[in-house]
Amino acid sequence: MFPLRDDNPTLGTSVVTFLIIGLNAATWIFVQGLGSDLSLAASICRYGLIPGELLGTLEPGTRIPLGEGLACVLAADASVWSVISSMFMHGGWFHLIGNMWFLAVFGDNVEDALGTGRFILFYLMCGIAAAAMQVAADPASALPMVGASGAISG
Repeated sequence: MFPLRDDNPTLGTSVVTFLIIGLNAATWIFVQGLGSDLSLAASICRYGLIPGELLGTLEPGTRIPLGEGLACVLAADASVWSVISSMFMHGGWFHLIGNMWFLAVFGDNVEDALGTGRFILFYLMCGIAAAAMQVAADPASALPMVGASGAISG
């Protein structure tokens, strides 16, 4: 069962919650090409978090298959920014819609309680903590990690 709304009123407009939803939607449209195969694969390879690439436990040049004829080729210079950029990437329409739905339903109350500045920090820190736990669970993983689930569920 998916919640349609909550019963907790907010004191003000949830500007940051809507901004994060907008950033995720813009990323889906302009970076991930609305989920078209090539754009989606390229964005996941470039901006997704691959633990083995980040930690150097996988050899540069390693090919990670993503689908029929699509693969990531690991670079020698992994970007630490992938920890943040991966929070704005999604693997498909339902992944994006599900994450943004839960952010819209519950994020407004968290933002209301914390205030805008602390909410931004909380959101990013929860996403970073989720990424760190995933990397710690399997430091040699070649699977790209994408999505806002860790930041939202914090």
